[in-house]
Order: sequence, then C-alpha cells, then structure tokens
Amino acid sequence: MRNSEVTHPGPSGSKLAYFIGRLWMMVFGWDVEEPGPTVPKAVIIAAPHTSNWDLPHMLAAAFVYRIRVRWFGKHTIFQGPFGWFFDWLGGIPVDRTAPHGLVGQAADLFRDTDKLYLAVPPSGTRARRDHWKSGFYWIAHTARVPVICGYLDFGKRRANLGYTFVPTGDVEADMDKVREFYDGVRGKVPKLESTIVLKDEIERRDRSGLAIADSPEAAKRGDADTQTE
Repeated sequence: MRNSEVTHPGPSGSKLAYFIGRLWMMVFGWDVEEPGPTVPKAVIIAAPHTSNWDLPHMLAAAFVYRIRVRWFGKHTIFQGPFGWFFDWLGGIPVDRTAPHGLVGQAADLFRDTDKLYLAVPPSGTRARRDHWKSGFYWIAHTARVPVICGYLDFGKRRANLGYTFVPTGDVEADMDKVREFYDGVRGKVPKLESTIVLKDEIERRDRSGLAIADSPEAAKRGDADTQTE
C-alpha cells in the first residue's frame, strides 16, 4: 500500500501536545519527516530499539504527527498508583496468558476501534537479538491493517513514519522491502541493533538451505546472518 493510495485520517492529537513535541525535537536538534500516517489504523514498527531514549523521542514524534501511539505492556504495570501514568503514555494492558494470545488480543482491539496506531518494537528488547519477533507482522496480517515502518535515526537525528504496506503472507518478499527501508538507519547504540530478519524466515532458510541477508549491503557482500534462536 502506498501513502498516495489512501485517505489521510486527519490529526487527533491536541495542538498543545504538537507544540510540546516540536519543542522537544528542536531542543535535541531532531527533524520529523512529513507527512506522517495516511491510514486510520496501523501497526507501527518501532525500530531500532536500543535505548531508553527511544520512548520519549517516539512520543515527541507522535505529538508532532498529532496521533496517539499505543503500545502493549504487562497488565501488572497498570495496577497500583502509577497505572494512570502508563495509560496516559498510551499503554494497553495485555494478559499474556489469554487463550487467544497477543495476536488475537491485538486483532480484536483493531476490530473494535475506528482509529488505532499500535507501536511494536520487533526486537522486543534493547539488547541485540539475531532476529526480529514476528508479532507485528501477524497482528497486522490477522487484523487486515497496514504496517507502517517507523524509525528514530540517531545518526541523522531524524524521525520518520514512512514505508507502508499490507502484509501479503509472503514474509520474505515483504521483509525484503522492510530491510531496504531500514538500511542505514542507526539506533542510539548501534552495537545493540537487532538483525532485521524474522524467525519465520530463519526457519524457512533452515528448511531450504537458503541464506537471508539483513540488509542490501550485506546481500551484496554475501554476509548473511547464520544465527538461529
């Protein structure tokens, strides 16, 4: 799905939050690329995720785009005196023991709301991993909503919500375009950046003997990641 093929849903955030986001980015010398989301519901890839600074910068960028970004958190953090704070930040409590799992819970949430931007860090942690978790992909595929590739590029001090696509089920073909989009994007701690390859791709590679590169540059070098979970 290309941005030009959909109708912009219009801003939903307040003007005050917009100016707070602009001020934050200006203080840190960051740019926020326009035009922002052009769909009312989407899963947003939050990558690379290497530092605690990712959250405030992500929220500031969301304020500039005038959208409310939501994210999943363990239901226990929403209990007690600070639960309201995590809710204000956009947190959504999730029960990981639910019978239909995280993907099912997210799909239900998308079905029951008219506007939702769900941010998912596919690395799942700030530590380096040899693959991305595939939850973001299958949530969007099950809910039949687009995936928006978002990044915080600490190398260029630039935030962007760019390449948008609807998962086709052909994981490798879809991820090749994702890898191309993120090529050259640097997190705050580059050595902690996770390899952009899904476990589904690794398993397919193991079955077929194929190699999957984690970037166009690596593909040219033949430098494929060979680690498995």
